[in-house]
Order: sequence, then C-alpha cells, then structure tokens
Amino acid sequence: MTNHSGPRPFVLSEANYRQLLDDRPRVAILPWGATEAHNYHLPHGSDIIESEAVAIRAAEIAHQRGARPLVLPPIPFGNNAQQQDQVATIHMSTSTAGAVLDDVVASLKRQGIDRLVILNGHGGNEFKPLVRDAQLKHQILIVVLNFWDVCPEKEDEIFDIPGDHAHEMETCLLMHLRPDLVVLDQAGPGTRVPFAIDGFQQTGAWTPRPWSASHPDTGSGNPSQATAEKGKRYFDIITNAIAGFLVNLDRAEKGDSPYL
Repeated sequence: MTNHSGPRPFVLSEANYRQLLDDRPRVAILPWGATEAHNYHLPHGSDIIESEAVAIRAAEIAHQRGARPLVLPPIPFGNNAQQQDQVATIHMSTSTAGAVLDDVVASLKRQGIDRLVILNGHGGNEFKPLVRDAQLKHQILIVVLNFWDVCPEKEDEIFDIPGDHAHEMETCLLMHLRPDLVVLDQAGPGTRVPFAIDGFQQTGAWTPRPWSASHPDTGSGNPSQATAEKGKRYFDIITNAIAGFLVNLDRAEKGDSPYL
C-alpha cells in the first residue's frame, strides 16, 4: 500500500475541516462491505478491507489527476440473511440499508455534493431499488460500482480457479492488502454443493443459496493458488480503472446524461 504522511484530503476519516474547505470535494465515494465468514482463512471483515482499500487508492489516483473525490467511512454491514447460522455474521436488512443510504445522501446534498459512488465489496448487497428511490427523492446522481465487475477479463486472465466468495481472487487481494490476516493453510476447498431439486439451474430462476448447506466451509471457490503478487496486479488494474471513472465523473457538467 502507498505510504503517506499527514491527513489525506480525499479520505474523510483523516481530512480536517481546513482541507475540506480549501479543496471542497465534488464526488463522494461510499465503500460498502459486510461482516461475514470468509472460509476458514480470511477475516470476517474482508469485504470492508477490500472495498475501502480500492476506494482510497482509486481516489488517490484521481486526486493526483486533478479530481476532488472524497472517500467516506465504510459501511461495515451488508445483506447476510442466509448466513445467520454462522458465528458473528452480521446481517443488515434491506430497509435498514435504505435508511442509511437515505441519510448519507441527504447529508451530502445539503452540503453541495450531488455525485455519490457506492463502492460495493459484497455480492449479497443489492442496491438498485435503493438507488432509484434515493435518487428520485434527493435529485443526486448515485452510481454503484461492484469492484469485481470492473475488469472481468483481467480477473479471468490473472486467476486460475473461479469462484465468488473467499476464493482465489479475494484471497489474493487480502494477501496483498493485509497479509497478516490471511492464514492460507487453514483454508477449506470452497466446494459448492449443488441444489438437489431439478430445475434450479434454469436460466431466469433464482433463489438465495442456503449458504452453509451450499458451501460447507463458507467459501465458494478454491483459494489454494492465491499469491500476493496476483493480488497486487489485480488491485493496480481495477483501482486505475476506477480512478479514470472518478475523474470523468468529477469533470462532468450538470446536464451531461445521466448527470441531470
């Protein structure tokens, strides 16, 4: 990670009021994670660590390019309704998430910040209905970025074993960002147990996975090939891509679709 000295004006938890007055932010970034089991080898806060780190690095690059982004403190809880049998996995209901988003958006709008990027780090979070409601109510542009969707072709290129939770990609990221928190020799294989009822793989049909029955070690995808080097390569690619998006959003003029 990048070393720094002094408060960074693009990180709200560090920035002081003088910095914010002198360099008023134009685009807010809200990392949104979850607190849940990540196989046996990754921390419960993996989604928080990832989303915040991606947001801060992307904002740093955008700031260096002349943009004025501001990373808000991360939301630590997500939708984990199907994982409530797992120790200390915290679930935030959709109605609560909507209320949190509404309060954040209302505060930003009052202070003249009318562009918000939700930097999502948890696949169980579904923001589309919440964004539609908040955008209509507050007349603010809200964008959702799932960091793992930003450069999917690079994910396929860098990582060997597919998955979607505590898998190789996520393990690589944590090995780069917080190697002290990864205990790879404890990892389970991340095997997915298929649904027993025929037809549930039909295109267009969906139901939540009963997580512990579908994923006995809570992982989805084998992390055994993970390395910190892969994690750094992927992290650099996606943060640069997101930084470019932030710069474009920062430079947008009111009236440029969809910033209406």
